Amino acid sequence: MKLAYDPSMFRDNTSFHDMIEKTARLGYKYIELSPRTDFIWFYQYPKVNSAMIKDVKKWLRDAGVELSSVLPVQQWSSPNEQERQAAVRNMKRTIEITAELGVDTLNTEFSGDKYDPITSEGQWYKSMEELVPVFERNNIKLEIQAHPNDFIESSVEAAKLIRSLDLDWVSQVWCSAHAFYSDGGVGDVRQQILNSKDVLTHVLIADTFNYAGNFGLRYTINPPGAPVTIHQHLNPGEGEVDFEATYQALNEINFDGIVTNNVFAWPDRIDWSNEKTLSSIKQGLHLE
Repeated sequence: MKLAYDPSMFRDNTSFHDMIEKTARLGYKYIELSPRTDFIWFYQYPKVNSAMIKDVKKWLRDAGVELSSVLPVQQWSSPNEQERQAAVRNMKRTIEITAELGVDTLNTEFSGDKYDPITSEGQWYKSMEELVPVFERNNIKLEIQAHPNDFIESSVEAAKLIRSLDLDWVSQVWCSAHAFYSDGGVGDVRQQILNSKDVLTHVLIADTFNYAGNFGLRYTINPPGAPVTIHQHLNPGEGEVDFEATYQALNEINFDGIVTNNVFAWPDRIDWSNEKTLSSIKQGLHLE
């Protein structure tokens, strides 16, 4: 099992070099490289050259840490064909960068338009047809998660799409902070994990509140019915995710992939947040 840290809370005010060193000091051997404006940013072409890649590899070696995976987010399922083509171009370069970094795994989201899921699904398959040779040429594995506001929010349905590719190097990411969107507000984490166990290789740990609670009135939105999607990435125990059931299910299936601290909520109290979340993960998965 690889225990990793998503350094998004270091994103806005920390250099790449310092982010690596600070993550190492938090007690991690692995970093999940999430989007950064100075490297690979949301929906944009990577702003990276060979010198930067060389520097990153040196900084990682010096700090004694590794990248567990590279996380880009691109609109590769967009109903807008021009936007989809740009996303594929951006993803191709990201795959090359991942290989140049010596990392064997890229994880991402389905993206697309939740209000046009059929078109988005077709666009995703089209993008995969173009990208499969690039992934295989560079020996990069792909992990995908259903994300709130993507064309597919359900972990059950995401697993179906992943299985449909019938490629042993494509697998699923499951995020506990998305648990209530994964099954329409029920939040049955055990069933979600067991359903995906044959394709599940990456788990993101963070807590959230059930958006569907209080008869759908958990959050007051003005104007009522506005098309918004709300969730949080809190420390375990601060929301309503059943972490006892989460860890029990992961232990039951002998999960041995990547587990990432995916909490974003406390950039002003990173050490405190990490202590709470890392302790929860280690105790829950019997890592200490």
